[in-house]
Amino acid sequence: MKLQMEQMEEQKLPGFKGGKKEFYLRSFSDSRNKIMKGRLEPGASIGMHTHESNSEIIYILEGMGTMYLADGGREMLEAGDCHYCPMGTGHSLCNEGDRDLIFFAVVPEHL
Repeated sequence: MKLQMEQMEEQKLPGFKGGKKEFYLRSFSDSRNKIMKGRLEPGASIGMHTHESNSEIIYILEGMGTMYLADGGREMLEAGDCHYCPMGTGHSLCNEGDRDLIFFAVVPEHL
């Protein structure tokens, strides 16, 4: 199945998961997976959240940001980096750069 992310309507999600500013999202989902292209403007973030029944793979396409981990750690991410959040752990992504942070993410459910 071909997914044309750029042709999908971009949703504006203010304060997503308790984050700052807006999270812009193009996505496809079915009962087992969510596939997304996300965008955070400078200063925007996705709030801390735990993946209770799924995991998440995030690949940075453009820009740079910081992934804050629920255990207190953090990872600096830039274009070409991939972050994996296993089921049962949490994270928060923040764009602390001066241009948009654009990423591709897949969230598979673990049934």
